[in-house]
This record gives sequence, structure tokens and C-alpha cells, in this order.
Amino acid sequence: MSYTLDDFDYHLPEELIAQKPAIPRDHSRLLIFDRKTGVIRDDYFYNIGKYLPADTSLVVNNSKVEKCRLLFNDDKIEIFVTKAVDDRVVEAMVRPGKKFKPGKTVELADGLSAKTLNIAEDGIRTIELSRSLDDPITEKYKHTPFPPYIERDESLADRYQTIYAKDEGSKAAPTAGLHFTPELISKLENQGIEKKEVTLHVGLGTFAPVKTDKIEDHIMHSEWYQISEAQAQALNRSKSITAVGTTSVRVLESVQKMKGEFTACSGETDIFITPGYTFKTVDHLITNFHLPKSTLLMLISAFVGFDEMKKIYQHAIQEKYRFYSFGDAMLLL
Repeated sequence: MSYTLDDFDYHLPEELIAQKPAIPRDHSRLLIFDRKTGVIRDDYFYNIGKYLPADTSLVVNNSKVEKCRLLFNDDKIEIFVTKAVDDRVVEAMVRPGKKFKPGKTVELADGLSAKTLNIAEDGIRTIELSRSLDDPITEKYKHTPFPPYIERDESLADRYQTIYAKDEGSKAAPTAGLHFTPELISKLENQGIEKKEVTLHVGLGTFAPVKTDKIEDHIMHSEWYQISEAQAQALNRSKSITAVGTTSVRVLESVQKMKGEFTACSGETDIFITPGYTFKTVDHLITNFHLPKSTLLMLISAFVGFDEMKKIYQHAIQEKYRFYSFGDAMLLL
């Protein structure tokens, strides 16, 4: 079946967009959906161990969010770095676009300026900064890249990182992992549920909006991923896999698609998972509630079924779950 972008639209009351994370982390709500029975249950995230198989491996994305949002002139000028070409040349989304024309230099602050080298078809600028990204002057203007639907509050920067985040590289948080606490991880390990780690640096491939009417016409931006030899071998021994977040799914499915088994590797993936896709690695999925018309919602539809996705979201809205990055979670068994 061919789907259009409007098939993945839904109405969300604005008050259900979470502006603050749950305190503690694992006190967010949890929707549990069993794909075999179609039954939906409601609980809290700290009880997730009650529903996970005892022999499953919990696969998390350990990428750390970097402060890639540069703001100047009382937030009127923005350079959102999507990729660092080198320490001074970056690819970026900008605001306002009319200031950043090819060949033009924009004065930012404290002697820092930005020259636009070129503009890609999708509007991404290649920009040369007058100072390096790690220069103390530049550092002053770096901010956590909270999504636009969340009111910026730097006091919440630590809560926009998972507790197991390691190497910086993500432009947005792998949000399904935000619900875990050290105590909950330990509790799951005592049940025999071991945590495995992969890396995918979240970028435009994850959060860029779909603009094509036919979803198969959407072109995914590539994102860098890595899996170590130790983690690959551990995953090959796993009896079942519970992916924490869509980014973990994309790593697992990308590696398996190319290699036929888990092996140590790194590279770029532009895998686009839509309804009709056959999953090769993931048995269960922990994820947040995603934006309408997003590639993430399409991946969920592929995992549970299109009609089932609609049913889950209708239930979540009816029961007033909190949505998006700081919102509640679901476990898809």
C-alpha cells in the first residue's frame, strides 16, 4: 500500500506537549502495547521491568547531545550547526535566511562573523566562521538544541541527556533513553536484562520534516553510527532485542542489512523505515510519542502496523499522555 504524508497526520492538543521532564526521570507514564493481542495497558516507566522478557537485551544509543545552536543579537540570529566540516567551516540551518546569502559576511558578536559559502537545495548553508567552534568566544554563544516546541531553559540541559551518554555528536536527544535512571538500569540488570550500547549521532535524518506528499519520495539525510566488536558479539548472543528509541533501531537494522549479522563497524546510514518494512533484528521497542508527519511516526507504523499506530495514539491522547521529547513513553512488545 502506498501512503501519503497526510496519512501520518493527527491533531494533538497543545497542552499535551510536555514542557518539563518528569521528576524523577522514570516517573513518566508508560503505555504498553502487545502486538500479538492488540491489548493496551497503562503504567509508569519505573515498572517497565514487569513487561520486558527476562532474556532480552536492552540496546541504547549512547550519543551525547552537543551545544550546536549558536544564538546572537538577543536570539534574533541563529546558526544551528548540523555538521562540522572542520573547526571553522560548518553546515547549518540559519535564521533569518535573508541575511545569509552566498558570499555575504554577517557580523555576529565580539568580532565573530560568518561568511556564507553556498546554499544547498534544501536550504542548508555552508558557512565559514571567523573563529573556531571551540574558541572561547564562540563557546559563549552555544546553547542546548532544545526542539522548537519546548521553551528554552538551560537549567534543563542535563535532563536533555541520557544518563549513559558518552561522545558528543547529536543535534537532538535520543529521547526514549531519557526515562532511565541508574537505579532502574541496575534493577533491570538484576532481572537478567543487560544493557548494550550502539551510537548514532542524531541529525537531520531523524528530525528533518517530510515535505513530499508520497512518503517514498522523501530523501533521508545520512547519520553517523558505530557499533563496537564487543557489543556486536554480545548482540549476536542475545535471545531477543529491545531497542531503546528509533535511532537504536536504525543502527541495528542498518548493520544487519549490510552484514547479515552484527559486526564491528561504523559509517553513515540513511535507512528510511516505512510501513511494509520487514524488521530483521528488533523484537520490542521503547519509544516516545512522535510528531505528526514525521519519519519516526512512520517507523512506528512499520513496527506495529498502520491501524495499530492510529489506535495507540488515539488512546494516548484520550488518556492525556504527555507528548514529544520530555513526554511519556511506550513499550511496543
